[in-house]
Amino acid sequence: MKLHTKIALGLVLGGIAGGGSNALFADSRWLVMLSDNLMYPVGQIFMRMLFMTVVPIVFTSIALGVAGIGDMKTLGRLGGRTFGYFLLSTLIAATIGLTLVNTIKPGGGLPAETRDELMAQFAGNATDMASAGPPDFGVSTFVNIVPRNPVAAAADMDMLALIFFSLIFGAALTMIPKEKAKPVIDVLEGIGDAVIAIIDMAMKLAPYGVFGLIFVITSQFGWSILAQLSMYVVVVMLGLILHAAFGISALVKIFGKMNPITFWKSVDAPIITAFSTSSSMATLPTSIATAEKELDIQPKIAGFVLPLGATMNMNGTSLFEGVTVLFLAQVFGVELSFGSQIVVIILSVLTAVGAAGVPGGSLPLMMLVMATVGVPPEGIAIILGVDRVLDMSRTTLNVCGDISASVYVDRVDREWEGLPPAAPRAHREAAAAG
Repeated sequence: MKLHTKIALGLVLGGIAGGGSNALFADSRWLVMLSDNLMYPVGQIFMRMLFMTVVPIVFTSIALGVAGIGDMKTLGRLGGRTFGYFLLSTLIAATIGLTLVNTIKPGGGLPAETRDELMAQFAGNATDMASAGPPDFGVSTFVNIVPRNPVAAAADMDMLALIFFSLIFGAALTMIPKEKAKPVIDVLEGIGDAVIAIIDMAMKLAPYGVFGLIFVITSQFGWSILAQLSMYVVVVMLGLILHAAFGISALVKIFGKMNPITFWKSVDAPIITAFSTSSSMATLPTSIATAEKELDIQPKIAGFVLPLGATMNMNGTSLFEGVTVLFLAQVFGVELSFGSQIVVIILSVLTAVGAAGVPGGSLPLMMLVMATVGVPPEGIAIILGVDRVLDMSRTTLNVCGDISASVYVDRVDREWEGLPPAAPRAHREAAAAG
């Protein structure tokens, strides 16, 4: 049985076991003990092994990617196209979300008693988020991207600062004599290979870790909360599916010049990992390995585009934020003009860039968007009960959007360099069989 099949099986069995336990033994002492003392530790060990590799793989992959690109002029061309693709795909996703929520209006029919019940149940979580205050998007935000201490930035998981240092370090390697740069590049490649070996060890635990993660969620909440917010969940999920089926597929076809069916068949492992971990960063090692091995993306392109995407390219998050803000506006009877909805789209795209690639990282930023357009930020409590499921789903779309960007940038680089087109594994196997 292939690893991704085992992971999918762990996901399904964990959901069935957890949901069944919640239905039959909700709040029982033994279920709480099982969840807290066995399932939660197993899931967290798996997650921590993946997070453990994030800093070294981001640093080595970006530095090697930039060094492999070779010169600042080429880096500028590829960087501009990368960020342009990120912006376009994120804008498409946010627009799809707002179109659906305006058409279906999921917040219009939520009973007042259900709203009050959800507010009371999750008000403490919303208060904790609000107490942290809104993030600063002023000049200091851009200044802080340049770290005073890159080691401290890595320790604090300040990914924008770490990415900036990695870009500068990789660029510096292209500016010194090759004989001096080569030993450093060899060390970075060795570290990268060692990190990949650690990831392989972690992925052997993936089926059990995924089972534990899903069991904890479903045994605590069950699936009844979905019924209370069913139309909201349907709109978010429908938007994610539409962007995957039409938005990303069209971008892959038009810009990447790759058959979308080939693309989707090749990214099953990152999809399962992203869905089970709810973290773009935790999925990053799997995304890089899949891009290189399954889609034949050049390592320098995968190493450059995917770490940037895990931090900045949040298609699913921008769609989710737009839908949620308008849904809560409908719940509270706040009329948002066309101009206000344009502001929601713009802020959803911008704050999605700042959302941490970790579970729930977009929620505090979304409160800022809500406050900006006059929707009560404490209303975030209403959707917290279903956010875990939606977080898993939007993270999956985020990761797929990142990989699609690497397909496009790789295609552009191959044309510039006069290289043959990428040969995905599916094409190579079909050719061998033929």
